[in-house]
Amino acid sequence: MATIYRKTAKGHSEIQTRALRLPPRLRGALILIDGRRSDEDMRKLIQQQPDETLQTLNEQGFIEVIRISHDVHGARPQAGGTPPRPPVAISTPAPTVAPVTPSAAPLRSFEAMRANAVRAFTDLVGPMAEALAIRMERSRSLDELLPLIQTAQSVIGNARGSQAAAAYLERVYSSARR
Repeated sequence: MATIYRKTAKGHSEIQTRALRLPPRLRGALILIDGRRSDEDMRKLIQQQPDETLQTLNEQGFIEVIRISHDVHGARPQAGGTPPRPPVAISTPAPTVAPVTPSAAPLRSFEAMRANAVRAFTDLVGPMAEALAIRMERSRSLDELLPLIQTAQSVIGNARGSQAAAAYLERVYSSARR
């Protein structure tokens, strides 16, 4: 089983600012996380305590799991000397914060909801929110905006915890009904 990690907004921020002053072992590992290398590959690159390092970075919200692949077929030769089958990866999505959906109450206006979603997101995440905030501002319908709000919720959950993510959604949806 291979786990793929990527940096969270908090991880990217730490790489750029060094604000939290990660120890060199953790910072070096954080720099190596790219969203493509598996935990097995990372173990080869991280020289000291690779499992503990990845676990610490994940627990502290610097990285997140984006995919877990299960090897369905082993790489052993089959009977009769035929070459082994290539492994088949089954992807399991990364765990996320449970999304809160708007209730049946009518929305006041799409524009107000969009503006509040962007404002609340940038308030919670800061400069790292810029790229997603721009995409949110460019959305032209609720169908385009809702997946972006869920992405923002995930970023906030990784950076500030699940309570902050839930509060963000509550703020966005409650302001749309005032």
